[in-house]
Amino acid sequence: MDDLVFDPSSHTHRRYNPLIDEYVLVSPHRNKRPWLGQTEPPQQVVLPEFDPACYLCPGNKRAGGQSNPRYTKTFVFENDFSALPSSPIPTAPSVDHPLLRAEPIHGSCDVVVFHPRHDVTLARMSLDGLLNVVEEWKRVYEYRSSKPGIKYVQIFENKGSMMGCSNPHPHSQVWSLSEIPSIAEKELRALTKYSLSEIAHSDSPRPPNGNPCLLCEYAHFEANTENGPRVVAKTNHWIALVPWWAVWPFEVLLLPYRRHICSISELTPEETACFAQILSEVTVRYDNLFSCSFAYSMGIHQSPISSKASGDIDTSIAHLHVHLLPPLLRSASVRKFLVGFELMAEPQRDLTPEQGAARLRECSSTHYLSSI
Repeated sequence: MDDLVFDPSSHTHRRYNPLIDEYVLVSPHRNKRPWLGQTEPPQQVVLPEFDPACYLCPGNKRAGGQSNPRYTKTFVFENDFSALPSSPIPTAPSVDHPLLRAEPIHGSCDVVVFHPRHDVTLARMSLDGLLNVVEEWKRVYEYRSSKPGIKYVQIFENKGSMMGCSNPHPHSQVWSLSEIPSIAEKELRALTKYSLSEIAHSDSPRPPNGNPCLLCEYAHFEANTENGPRVVAKTNHWIALVPWWAVWPFEVLLLPYRRHICSISELTPEETACFAQILSEVTVRYDNLFSCSFAYSMGIHQSPISSKASGDIDTSIAHLHVHLLPPLLRSASVRKFLVGFELMAEPQRDLTPEQGAARLRECSSTHYLSSI
């Protein structure tokens, strides 16, 4: 046994995720097992340019009764069925035990419709169209950040019915909250802990305070690793990679890697254009991987609102990044489920991050269907 050389592509091992202080079990040999589990029905490929029954198409009535304008590019409205009340609610009453704790929360839920056409996705949009989306995300982030009591703005997209999306019209959501959500807070605490460590490399970018940044370090390392085995695509300012600690088979992390950027509102025009470009690069490759409209959940993590965040959180240590978490595993109809061991013990994956990145890199950056 001592003569064996560890091979991460075949030997079972655990990988550490410093961003949330958790491990993922990697079992690459299991990727060869036959699949007899659930398969998904084929995703509908052909959609109309306009659907009179769609509550997001231009001119149509929404579920709440309001009518959409006949918009020609991105369109934003406040969700007719918001998950958050718009104004503070009464403090929760005291309970019989301190473990039974509840806290009031308020905020807003906006819908950002990407395009007037019903049949497009980010992968099928022009770079100008994608740039409109990013600019709208920036505008909503800044607008909601200015509202009283808002501490965090979460931008996310659920794409595909298998990710719970009930309407295929291209759109994302922006939830603005009076508290920092649990996952974002966990990442911020990990970033803060790392900033106080002594293990940083001196040649990587740093925040203005001079302390090391975990994601600056990681992005710099991956961007400067020869033949970057986990890198999927790179622009002048952004890098797309399957992170060392990825849980989902083709999970991708998008990072600005040339400087420390706390939020999308800090992006320069060139960095904003590169953000649109890297979104196109990744989403097109996703679709090309299995020749389908690739499902995923995407979320932007960035700085809380610095003037309103909790006093023990250094908001300047936040590093803008985007998670793309797609469920597809072996084909357009076979997905990965987080069940059993993953729910009761820790996440587990079969395909290594390096193998996942290689397969995405091999995909063309030109969409397999005609562009619009």
